[in-house]
Amino acid sequence: MVKAIKFNSLGERMEEIELPANIFDVDVNSPKVLLHEVITMYLGNQRQGTVQKKNRAMTAGSTRKLFKQKGTGNARQGTRRTPVRVHGGRAFAILPKDWYRTIPRTKKRMALKVALTDRAREGCVFIVDKLEFDTPNTKKALELLGKMIPERGRKLVVTDGHHQPTVKSFANLPDVITDAADSLYAYEILNSSYILMTQEALNKVEEVFSK
Repeated sequence: MVKAIKFNSLGERMEEIELPANIFDVDVNSPKVLLHEVITMYLGNQRQGTVQKKNRAMTAGSTRKLFKQKGTGNARQGTRRTPVRVHGGRAFAILPKDWYRTIPRTKKRMALKVALTDRAREGCVFIVDKLEFDTPNTKKALELLGKMIPERGRKLVVTDGHHQPTVKSFANLPDVITDAADSLYAYEILNSSYILMTQEALNKVEEVFSK
C-alpha cells in the first residue's frame, strides 16, 4: 500500500490518501532494462539527425589528376578533393540519420508505472485538491509550491492540461516542468525529484494508464 500526502487549494495539509496500486505499486522483471529501453528511445526521438559533413563526393573542386603518376619523385596524387589534402573532403563524413524508433505501447505504459512506483515508494508524490488560477500568476504559484514541497529539486506539476492559466503560472518557474495527465512519460518522471498532481490529474492517470 502506497500513500501520498494530499493538500487543499491553499497548500495546507489535509490527509494521506492511498494511491492506485495498479499504477503506483507495481513490480516487474528487470525494471532497469525496461526503463533503459524506453528512455533511450525517447531521447533518440528528440534528435533531429540533420548534422552533415562533406565527404569526398560533396566537396567542390576539379577531378583532374594533379600531376602525372610517375617520374616526378612525389607520392602519387589524384583529385584535389581527396581527404588527405587541405580543403579536401572528410573521410567517413557524418551524414544525416533518422534516429526515430518505435516501441510497443504496453512497454511504454509499463515503464511509466515503474517510474511512478519508484517516486511513490520514496514518498515523492504529492496530491493537491485543485489548483485555482483565474489568470497566470507566477508569484502565487511559487508561494503555493513552496508550502507543499519546500525541498529543493526539480518538480513536475501534473494537471488535466485544459486550464491554461494554471499551466502558465508554473511554466516560468525554475526547476519546474508541467505536463498533462494523459501525456506523461517515464523520462520526465525520473528526471524530476518530486511530483505534484491535482486530484483531477490523478483520476485521469488512473483512467488512461490502468488499461
